[in-house]
Amino acid sequence: MDSSPQVPQVRTQLVGVSIDCLTEAQSVELLAARSKQERGTFVVTVNLDHLRRCRKDTEYRKLVSQGDVVVADGMPLVWASRLQGGNQVPERVAGSSMMFSICQRAAKDGLSIFLLGGYPEGVAEEAGKALEIRYPGLKIAGTHCPAFGFEHDQEQMEAISEMLRSTAPDIVYVALGSPKQEVLIQTMREVLPKAIWIGIGISLSFAIGDVQRAPLWIQKLGLEWVHRLCQEPKRLFRRYIIDGIPFAVILFGGALWNRLNQSSARRDG
Repeated sequence: MDSSPQVPQVRTQLVGVSIDCLTEAQSVELLAARSKQERGTFVVTVNLDHLRRCRKDTEYRKLVSQGDVVVADGMPLVWASRLQGGNQVPERVAGSSMMFSICQRAAKDGLSIFLLGGYPEGVAEEAGKALEIRYPGLKIAGTHCPAFGFEHDQEQMEAISEMLRSTAPDIVYVALGSPKQEVLIQTMREVLPKAIWIGIGISLSFAIGDVQRAPLWIQKLGLEWVHRLCQEPKRLFRRYIIDGIPFAVILFGGALWNRLNQSSARRDG
């Protein structure tokens, strides 16, 4: 019998998207238990931009809804859940942080990891070496950075499938950015139905130091996006400023509206 502590999956909803109310430690514990039980798992790390995309793209919204574990990778989501009341997200669970904590747990449990993606070419291989050094005993089953446009090339897709089958990792990190990584995971899940699949964006670049995370005090203030914007202004200006700030107003407005409705319902009841 599995003696691992059971982590309950309690969810809240933000703009109609269900999100698990988990800490990072609880998320890792849950994934470790599911891996031990050979329960294939699709992990989605949802941030403000993902919520915005869910609101306008029904196909992407459906994709996120199929996540077995959906964590809040953004302080605005944590704040909105607190403003809304009811079930609350206890803390931000950043994919860039969870990548390391899962590696640490994988080394302890003897689980293997495949690194798929990363940019530019060679980042995944370099990150694999760095992670093996950082976590003695960690097994990197393989790495692969597919060529641009691979998702439209049947031969390349079949090659990736065969690579995954032959290495049979317990965990697959997909570092392709959203929504490409989530689409690929849903396409490839049947190749390794018992594996843990998680999209990690540019996190492999954090592993080798190409991109620096903000200091912890900036992360706790919910201002890591400012740090990232300063590092990559051309790539992130539209996402954070033009799209992100107006949508944050919508998110908080919706959370406040839900709280007022709940209060009204309690009074009327």
